[in-house]
Amino acid sequence: MPADVPSRILGHGSWAEARRIAAILRQETVSGALVLVATLCALIWANSPFASSYHALREVHFGPAALHLDLSLGAWAADGLLAIFFFVVGLELKREFVAGDLRSPRRAALPVLAAVGGMAVPAMLFVTMNLGTTDGALRGWAIPTATDIAFALAVLAIVGTHLSIGLRTFLLTLAVVDDLLAVVIIGVVYTSDLNFAALIAATVPLAIFTVAAQRQMRAWWLLLPLAALTWFFVHASGVHATIAGVLLGFAVPVAHRATSMTTEDEVGLAEHFEHRFRPISAAFAVPVFAFLAAGVTVGGLDGFVDALTDRVAMGIVVGLVAGKTFGIFCTTYLVTRFTRAELDVSLRWLDVLGVAVLAGIGFTVSLLIGELAFGATSTREAHVKIGVLTGSVLAAVIGAVILSARNRAYRRIEEAEALDTDHDGLPDAHES
Repeated sequence: MPADVPSRILGHGSWAEARRIAAILRQETVSGALVLVATLCALIWANSPFASSYHALREVHFGPAALHLDLSLGAWAADGLLAIFFFVVGLELKREFVAGDLRSPRRAALPVLAAVGGMAVPAMLFVTMNLGTTDGALRGWAIPTATDIAFALAVLAIVGTHLSIGLRTFLLTLAVVDDLLAVVIIGVVYTSDLNFAALIAATVPLAIFTVAAQRQMRAWWLLLPLAALTWFFVHASGVHATIAGVLLGFAVPVAHRATSMTTEDEVGLAEHFEHRFRPISAAFAVPVFAFLAAGVTVGGLDGFVDALTDRVAMGIVVGLVAGKTFGIFCTTYLVTRFTRAELDVSLRWLDVLGVAVLAGIGFTVSLLIGELAFGATSTREAHVKIGVLTGSVLAAVIGAVILSARNRAYRRIEEAEALDTDHDGLPDAHES
């Protein structure tokens, strides 16, 4: 590109990447709808005359006590099911940076920096609002830093049906990087009583899993026990077990390498695992976690108002709605200012603002961090849930209003991106 021609950001990218992102978005949108249904069911049950049975269900324990795995149903959902979710996150992130459009440092810089800005500003706002507290409120600083991609895409499916590929890809990639940074925070900040022996033991099955994966082995009877052992030792080490999911995802090779165990028409192992586990994560793991984590007994209007007088809850709301928006939007704007890059010609800064607001829908990981910060049964934990739900709903509504106002323009962009005048199966916009 000539030095005097500014680069473009939030464009449509390559055709192969556009098709892959579209397939991912369809599954995540379904997941968002299921999460929404699960959340509503949990809230209705937890605020009905049968609320005690909902909380009793969460506290049902099962598992081998000898292995210290006699956990509640809620703990199994947070530690076990979300490990599947983070395994898929690890696969997706590695694919993006190894084989996707983000293998280019120039294209990767924007979503990575936007994710960092979208986590730093909410954390700073939360801390500012809770300075001077003496009840451990500052432990929740990371709660408003997460983005729930499934919920955000479910909103897009309703109000932003024609949103451009570039904006959808930006939101998806930003959320995946956001999830990775959240895992780092969980591992570093919310780990106590570290058992180094168990942590070292976890490296043995992880190493064997990595070698088997690099050799393109797909035998479930070998890989699943190795993954389970890795999860077990990470859980026993005191590090949150979801870390095991990310590590296992990173261990899987992205590129297909032909061996005596594979045939030429087989896909790479990362893509193979994504096809197998993304539906499990999207349709089962995340919705079940949402059902078991989102149920909070509000106590009517008085209880709702009382919860929001807690500076922790209000810090979460402000962090999700204002912090996420300001952090992502301003970071994106600063990238263009300091790199001479420009928005794709079809987009406006209002579009970036709408996506930035939607990124404030923090649900799955925010609830998880809330439990780690304050426990799963405290009064503060109930306020955290109300704060997360309130902030997420506000972000969804505001983002929906902004994006729906531009839906007619998005329809024109979508038509232009799909135009194929030479009928070669490759849209003109993706031809070099």
